[in-house]
Amino acid sequence: MIIDANVQPHFRYNAEIRRYLSAPHKLRAIPDVEQQWYQAPGGDYRADLYGDGYPGSDPETMARHLFDEGGADYAILNPLTRGNIADYLLNSRICAAVNDWLLDRWLDPDTSGRFRGTIRVNPEDVRGAVAEIERLAGHPKMVQVGVPLQSREPYGKPMFEPIWEAAAAHGLPVAVHINGGNGVDHAPTFAGHAYTYPGYAAFMPLNSFVHLATLIVEGMFGRHPDLRFVFADGGYDILTPLMWRLDTFWMSMRDQTPWVDRFPSEYLRDHVRFCSSALDGPTDGSQAERWMDFTDKADLLMYGSSYPHWSTVGPDAVVAGLNSAQRDKVLWRNASDLFGVAADRAGSPTEAEVEGSLT
Repeated sequence: MIIDANVQPHFRYNAEIRRYLSAPHKLRAIPDVEQQWYQAPGGDYRADLYGDGYPGSDPETMARHLFDEGGADYAILNPLTRGNIADYLLNSRICAAVNDWLLDRWLDPDTSGRFRGTIRVNPEDVRGAVAEIERLAGHPKMVQVGVPLQSREPYGKPMFEPIWEAAAAHGLPVAVHINGGNGVDHAPTFAGHAYTYPGYAAFMPLNSFVHLATLIVEGMFGRHPDLRFVFADGGYDILTPLMWRLDTFWMSMRDQTPWVDRFPSEYLRDHVRFCSSALDGPTDGSQAERWMDFTDKADLLMYGSSYPHWSTVGPDAVVAGLNSAQRDKVLWRNASDLFGVAADRAGSPTEAEVEGSLT
């Protein structure tokens, strides 16, 4: 069994989103689908995935690539919006339009039940984000809440707490994924903008640790035991040294964080998951099994293809060198436990088993 936990569906053309915007917003200027500042080698998407529209824009083609050819049983769809826009109300309307499009074009017509979706919300509009979660959390195919990796403040700050509280109340993990770039976007690194794509790609995942550290240190996980975060842009391979540092500094300054009642690294298993990336991990496959043992990463990592981007990676490449138990966790078990999906296959958990697995 294979669950692909990181797939980005795309609109067929730029103007398609306007069909899902309310009348006052249909004529507003919004960024195009092509929104990246940094040009990936050979283009943002794999050349063999282009067709009549953008790669990842046709459900039947995607199903063939992911399910028939790629061997996946489920795909968690996490569409990008149009970046972080200064007009936060317009940004919230774009998120709602993306959600309506995802339901209308991908989830509701899918009779196989193999596509699952993400409720995209705008963290800059806390009340609007909570309202959007409440609007769509009851849909049986919406399995997580999606927010941008690039943010004005770390996600452990109290200003965002109502969003996380709403997601946790509905049993929805929060997926953090880079959301492209436009003229007002936040810098992808701690110290500003990189000059080149290699600099951007190498340092961008480090933002996930800033969010993670503040979620732990500022007590967000302690106050919300059902809150779970998915860092969908990779970066799991740098987790161990960073958590070692966080554990060390916490030990020496516990008087400043009395609400953190255990080692920061001990919050990971109950609250944090990562999606795989083609750019993560050791280049020597013989080291993969040992690498995954550090910080119990086999319990934290889920297979994500990043389809249809240029760095799309297949399941075999992600689990190369892992032992059988690690492979099962990465390919399906971790995602099945988190999202509550399971295939009706021998050896796979039933829906009832999965439903109670995180409680």
